[in-house]
Amino acid sequence: MDTTSQAAVCPPAVSEAVCLPVLLGGRYELGPSVGRGGSGEVYRSLDRSLGRRVAVKVFHDAEKSAERADRFDHEIRLHARLHHSSLIPLLDAGMEDGRRYLVMPLVEGTTLADRIATGPLAGREVEHIGAALAGALNHVHAHGVVHRDVKPSNVLLGRDRQVFLADFGIACLREESGQSADPRSPLTGTAAYLAPEQVESGTIGYPGDVYALGLVLLEALTAVRAYRGTALEQVLARLWRQPEIPASLGPRWSALLGAMTDRDPVRRPQPLPSPILGSPESHRRQPFPSTGLRSAGRSHARRGKKPS
Repeated sequence: MDTTSQAAVCPPAVSEAVCLPVLLGGRYELGPSVGRGGSGEVYRSLDRSLGRRVAVKVFHDAEKSAERADRFDHEIRLHARLHHSSLIPLLDAGMEDGRRYLVMPLVEGTTLADRIATGPLAGREVEHIGAALAGALNHVHAHGVVHRDVKPSNVLLGRDRQVFLADFGIACLREESGQSADPRSPLTGTAAYLAPEQVESGTIGYPGDVYALGLVLLEALTAVRAYRGTALEQVLARLWRQPEIPASLGPRWSALLGAMTDRDPVRRPQPLPSPILGSPESHRRQPFPSTGLRSAGRSHARRGKKPS
């Protein structure tokens, strides 16, 4: 008798009541956890049917509530319209014992956050990473999707210089961006990487992704997060000062990062330049099919409005 399916995986500090079966869908054997986010936990797993390693994202137990049940279908719908070399494709999806899960290729490597923790990255390496992420975001935006959580821990660095933008758990379609994921909290995302317009009025749009990527690249080059402190301090700091871009990075990086983190969202480059370090002219905003700017919650802040 195969007893594997009788066993269970219990994440740390989680009660037995929400333990997971080791075998999902009759084929995906869960292994150790490799990451945990706001909507679910990711496990290194084995696809028994095809004999390959995969990553299985299991949504948190709370996701079974009626209020959040749609997030599963929402993430599947977003994955279905996106196909890019720097985006992780969706292989399968299902439900086991009321717990929803997604199956994706397993990326062997590390996160950009872990890489930054060892010190600043070389400019050429950041240029490579930036080009891959810019291409991914251009593709995502061209398909009407706003990621909303671009940050170092959501950037996966695989073998052979592979770069992936991961975790579309709080992403939204442009036509859905008039509301935040949680109507009670328009500040959906990670405090250190929110754009000023998100802080001022909950505005969601493509320029917010561009701003966050600018902060990510700056952090990769310096190993210093632009906005530090508590979540509240991080959120408020961008309302009275621009991120500090060291002159030592050189004029090309200064021009690009300055444009990407411009306080005015309509002045940020869209689509992002390719290669990422192009001429200064390439850092200016180009014609693009709608910025996807929407106000979520309170009234839309005036563009370029300075905090009082």
